[in-house]
Amino acid sequence: MTAHSPVVALLYSRDNPPPDNLAAIEELASVRLCTADDLGDALPGADALVLWDFFSRALADNWDAVTESLRWIHVCAAGVDALLFDDLRSSDIVVTNAHGVFDRPIAEFVLASILAHHKRLHESMTIQREHRWYRRETVVTHRTSALVIGTGGIGRATARLLRAVGIRVVGAGRTARTADPDFGHVVSTAELADHVGAFDTVVAIAPLTEQTSGMIDARVLAAMKPGAHLVNVGRGELVDESALTEALRSGHLGAASLDVFVTEPLPTHSELWDLPNVAISAHMSGDADGWREALADQVLDNLRRYTEAGSEPLADALVNVVDKERGYVRGRG
Repeated sequence: MTAHSPVVALLYSRDNPPPDNLAAIEELASVRLCTADDLGDALPGADALVLWDFFSRALADNWDAVTESLRWIHVCAAGVDALLFDDLRSSDIVVTNAHGVFDRPIAEFVLASILAHHKRLHESMTIQREHRWYRRETVVTHRTSALVIGTGGIGRATARLLRAVGIRVVGAGRTARTADPDFGHVVSTAELADHVGAFDTVVAIAPLTEQTSGMIDARVLAAMKPGAHLVNVGRGELVDESALTEALRSGHLGAASLDVFVTEPLPTHSELWDLPNVAISAHMSGDADGWREALADQVLDNLRRYTEAGSEPLADALVNVVDKERGYVRGRG
């Protein structure tokens, strides 16, 4: 550590203890380890904040402890909705995230969810527990179609994987366009209800923003193809859960594979637990082996870039810079 090393506050929690490469980070910076309870003590004079406890909302509660020295915040998650608030948006602080780490794992999770539904694997487990021999027909996956809502890195990885097994894929993003390299065709998310009815599977991967919150509402759900399958690996708030429950209970929707929910953990009284056509997982679609190590490597890489930035604008020196108004790393979508 040099005499001019930056001061980095690193927020962790019991569920997210400090990264294994902490020693390497401490070679580049003076690190103040803190939890949500003592973040306010760690912030004054800090040059950077690493949110290793990536769903924490503690910064908003301790904003008055932030000083002019804070130039950079890194969130160890792809979604930054838990972090962004008006004071941070209007500040000059550069925000970066874990863009790229979860792309392929979540894409594989989506494909697995689709295959499990088409091949009736969840149903087979129930029948197995009943010791019944019951032969059934299944769906040929390559004859189906999917609308992927969200055209960022995770959505693109998902589109490429689904297309690789023969699924016809269309994207939904802020701007409608043709000749997209990963989706081919992209429709506008503002017109979801006009398009969802053409697809067997609808995959929600969009970041949570003011524009996307509640975007899959009763109107969109009613417009979906009868018997369609909804997969949500984005954020629970993308979907109106009451309307979804009704669409599933009525039989209009054939299935839902849900990894995210408005309230997490999903309350035990939620009707979603007991609906036979629902597969529930505990916000784990991106948590493949090695994900914590990959996040730690990203922190170290961006910290090196920070220390080497010199007079270069910080937003140009760092990778995965978040557009604080839009709420995600800007790309093609």
